[in-house]
Amino acid sequence: MNMTAARLYTGASMPLLGLGLWKSKPDQVELAIRSALGVGYRHFDSAMVYENEKEVGLALKAAIKDMNLAREEIFMCSKLWNTRHAPEDVKPALMETLNDLQLDYLDLYLMHNPIAFQNGGSLVPYDSENNIMYADVHYKETWNEMEKLVDEGLVKAIGVSNFNSQQIEDICSSCRIKPAVLQVESHPYLPENELVMFCNEQDIVFEAYSPLCCGDRNAKYPGDLDLFSEPKLVEMAKKYNKTVAQIALRFQVQRNVVAIPKSVNPGRIAENFQIFDFTLDDKDFNTIKSSLPKWRVCVGAKKGPDNKPIIGEDGRPVARDLHHPLYAHYVPKESK
Repeated sequence: MNMTAARLYTGASMPLLGLGLWKSKPDQVELAIRSALGVGYRHFDSAMVYENEKEVGLALKAAIKDMNLAREEIFMCSKLWNTRHAPEDVKPALMETLNDLQLDYLDLYLMHNPIAFQNGGSLVPYDSENNIMYADVHYKETWNEMEKLVDEGLVKAIGVSNFNSQQIEDICSSCRIKPAVLQVESHPYLPENELVMFCNEQDIVFEAYSPLCCGDRNAKYPGDLDLFSEPKLVEMAKKYNKTVAQIALRFQVQRNVVAIPKSVNPGRIAENFQIFDFTLDDKDFNTIKSSLPKWRVCVGAKKGPDNKPIIGEDGRPVARDLHHPLYAHYVPKESK
């Protein structure tokens, strides 16, 4: 199997491997993008909240010119941030992104989160007691405005990030244009098999962020797992003469899941792309799919008055949005 692109229901091709641009510092973006394009990447995953889209735009424009590439050869994704969910804010947010990226259109525009924040200047607004300042905007209102962006030719496809299957069904129950992509955290410790199956049934492309478990995350806690020393993955890496990272990425693309590892290191960017020249056998594929410990890495931590993460009984941070009814992994306050 040597498939290198997923097919959106719109008919567009979406490269199965993209370069994630989260945490890519503005002064590192140009080298990362040039390195990626040089080894074959044509898919880039950005977002307004990453605060580097101006630099991404400059780098892409220069690299496309220098490498004699056409805009149509690039698959560019960005995301609508939580503070811009109000209907009147959706198109202006996109226009800011297009202006920063120096593009006329996006190939894919995702709603970054089902939860809306108040739009008051801060990307993550907190009150005086360190509680998030949420806004009373339902994601279906926001989705209605995103559909208009497709109508206007400003985006080729729209999708969602950090949604669950029930929320997607809710959107599909009344939308004109259904989501083309669902982007959520997924890696060998969180294969999300049921969600992948749901997306396949709905003709929605499943996209995995943090496919290497966000190894450079800012905070680490007791009980965290280490993907790169996971014995079964280390054994597979030796068997196929590949790295653990390549095994983890191959697992995703082999099941037609898009993966967007992030890196600014030219060597790692190139290494991550070398996953289309081998295939995991059924035993190894199923081991990753079903036989590894389960662990969700990317959890926005709720902060206490001291501005430090609140740690739960399991030694892990308490999710910031845990009790918000639109959080994909919502738990009612009365639950223990």
